Amino acid sequence: MTALADYRDRFETIRFERQDGILEMTVHTDGDSLRWGAAPVQEMQEAFGAVASDVENRVVIFTGTGAEFNGPKGSPETFPGTTARGWEFAHWNTRKLLLNFLDIEAPVICALNGPVWRHCETPLLSDIVIASETAALQDSGHFVNGLVPGDGMHIVLPYVMGPNRARYFMLTGQVIEASEAKDLGLYAEVLPPEQVLPRAWELARELCKQSPLVLRYTKVCFAHAIRQQILAGQGYGVLLEGMAAIDDQHRAGYTLDPRG
Repeated sequence: MTALADYRDRFETIRFERQDGILEMTVHTDGDSLRWGAAPVQEMQEAFGAVASDVENRVVIFTGTGAEFNGPKGSPETFPGTTARGWEFAHWNTRKLLLNFLDIEAPVICALNGPVWRHCETPLLSDIVIASETAALQDSGHFVNGLVPGDGMHIVLPYVMGPNRARYFMLTGQVIEASEAKDLGLYAEVLPPEQVLPRAWELARELCKQSPLVLRYTKVCFAHAIRQQILAGQGYGVLLEGMAAIDDQHRAGYTLDPRG
């Protein structure tokens, strides 16, 4: 088990604050919107593991900073070169990212402060998603930039969107605006930006009225089915993504990064 003091100041891209058993976990880059990359992915998967091991966390609020939840949009120019060993590193971190997130035995409320341009599967695995009116979704880092969306997107998005809608979203690089995301059932509520985090805290306080075991085991119950799917299919998807990327590296003359 861990305590908040063990991980509060451990990460460069994540801030923590806890009140009355409610942990607010804020991702950022130098105090502004998170810039996606290998280092933040490694920090997030390790942070999720630490949060999951801290029994004092009764509810978790997962949020971002600035105008975007994360970015920038993906492009081939942003992807440095990689090797088979690089993909093994990605295989480890991307598997741990989602599994450690689902290992958090506390309800997770995602307070989306803005657009999610990269890896929207992680916030969409939250138990409740409260989104800003600006919180569009796009998979800008995979298929439309020559990467197989095999590092979890291929499992989580069909699970939350339905298979046909998810395949269209990933194959076209479509932007889904917040209002449509709510209509699709991806967001529970869409609010003006300044109301998102206060609403998340309001919901968290309401959830905390339940007993610790009701909270914990409800979350375990909710996470079980999708966790089994990720265990069964994510590693295979990452390897398919890596094989296609390494082939494309030689064919097209540019190199790709397994981070999507």
